[in-house]
Amino acid sequence: MSEVIYEKRGKIAYITLNRPHAMNAIDEAMHEQLWATWQDFDADDDLELAIVTGAGNEAFCAGADLKTHATAWVDRSADALFPRSKIKDGLGGLTRGLHRIYKPVIAAVNGWALAGGLETAMACDIRIASENAQFGSFEPRRGYHHGDGGIVRVVNTCGVGVALEMNLTAEPIDAQRALQCNMVSKVVPQDQLMEAAEEMAAKILRNDSWAVRSAKETILDVIGMRLDDQLAHEAFTGYSGLANPTVTRLLQNFAAKTDKGRVGRNKTEL
Repeated sequence: MSEVIYEKRGKIAYITLNRPHAMNAIDEAMHEQLWATWQDFDADDDLELAIVTGAGNEAFCAGADLKTHATAWVDRSADALFPRSKIKDGLGGLTRGLHRIYKPVIAAVNGWALAGGLETAMACDIRIASENAQFGSFEPRRGYHHGDGGIVRVVNTCGVGVALEMNLTAEPIDAQRALQCNMVSKVVPQDQLMEAAEEMAAKILRNDSWAVRSAKETILDVIGMRLDDQLAHEAFTGYSGLANPTVTRLLQNFAAKTDKGRVGRNKTEL
């Protein structure tokens, strides 16, 4: 049985972490399958968006499976080059290494997102959580801390205060607290989770794919820049969009008031 279920339905890729007996923890085999899956998703021109979730109702992902990873990490702890080699090999690829995929990725967080599972969820662009979702940084209980984007992305998305609380206490936060601190966009009942993720996907897919990918690339690029550099970069990428062949047609439709779902007056259908 595959540890990663990869389904293509129209423009959407559905990616399911499939080790429910281990809370969907990522072992070496799943790590390699995820790399291959993300590479295929990025290369497939028919796919525009991915939805990631975990099998079962207990966990989205409990992080790296320490039964398979811990021994290798400890054995290489004296290897000065080991951290450098890991920089290109983030957990499952999406956290680091394949993080520059510009197609949108939505996480449907159906339960526990712990350690590397939190990092995997945070590596997605938008997170929808079920009511029973929990998010935790438990690594400090075992003598280390996040190394695959968990600190960086929580700081960038939720702020320093939330990152400090989660990493210094190693206590989880529930879905409602995650909503309050901007970690997730929406909290829904468990049986409505995929429906909510697909509704979010539909809102993205009604937009021009070039514009969506350029916006994601620009957002990732401007993190940490000086304000003047951020503004210059946004202007460059934004006005470069005028070369997008669909822009002329869409702007003409807007001027003629023939475009669908004019914001503020008519509902934009999905």
